[in-house]
Amino acid sequence: MPYINSDGVNLYYEEEGKGEAIIFCHEMTGDLRVWEQQIRHFARYYRCIVFNARGYAPSDIPTDSKSYSQHQAADDVAGVLRALNVTNAHVVGLSMGAYTALHFGVRHPTMARSLVVAGCGHGSARTAQETWVQQANELANKLDREGMKSVAEAYSHSPYRVQFRDKDRRGWAEWSGNLAKHNPEGLAMSVRRVQGTRPSVLDMEEDFKKMEIPVLLVAGDEDEPVLEMNLFMKRNIRTSGLIILPKTGHAVNSEEPTRFNLELADFFHKVELNRWNRRSDEAIYTEVWLPEEKQAA
Repeated sequence: MPYINSDGVNLYYEEEGKGEAIIFCHEMTGDLRVWEQQIRHFARYYRCIVFNARGYAPSDIPTDSKSYSQHQAADDVAGVLRALNVTNAHVVGLSMGAYTALHFGVRHPTMARSLVVAGCGHGSARTAQETWVQQANELANKLDREGMKSVAEAYSHSPYRVQFRDKDRRGWAEWSGNLAKHNPEGLAMSVRRVQGTRPSVLDMEEDFKKMEIPVLLVAGDEDEPVLEMNLFMKRNIRTSGLIILPKTGHAVNSEEPTRFNLELADFFHKVELNRWNRRSDEAIYTEVWLPEEKQAA
């Protein structure tokens, strides 16, 4: 199996295709397999790189909680790219991986050709932050007590996954079955240390205002906790565009793979042609019907 060492931790990776690089960052309840439908499509045109985050076998599962953090997750992406001699790449993330992509863009901006930030924002609302931390600890404790099977069964039927189940029962069952086989210790570490301690999207406003990397935000319209956060990011990242997919929950890339792939392909093409423009100052004040008349000199 191919591995890359990042800060003393071995990360399992796979790659397919040739050309400009895309690296995919998986969600909390998945691993590199959640990107299969994207790899099959984009490897025809790009060098596609996927890897399992620390805590997700066959990557190493460190037992020291200090080995896990949001910053470390972003730095692991940089470690993978450097080991593969990739100077910059399109970075695609879902949920936990979307936060990783955002923080990668802040910490390693010259290595990011673009960012795709999908399903990002859970736990970021001011009214939800205390509950988010509490539930992260409860979930981690449940993993410690009961293991993966019962957690996977409950999580698979959450309000943000039933859309996937109802659209594509075979795909949902495959994801759910894979989830039940995850290492509970590694997942508990990620839940406590990466999910439970990461900053809110709202705390990144100044970072967003400085960002010059092209950003594509993607959300499902039934993934309600992320909707307001995506509007916040859209308003503050002047290089961002926002897509909201109808009748869609959290797993946007798996629920709507054809639409997701099409939108990413269009985004990448515009970025590579330098046609993904920064938002104009003239487009900021949306309540104004006509532009103000310029005063004569």
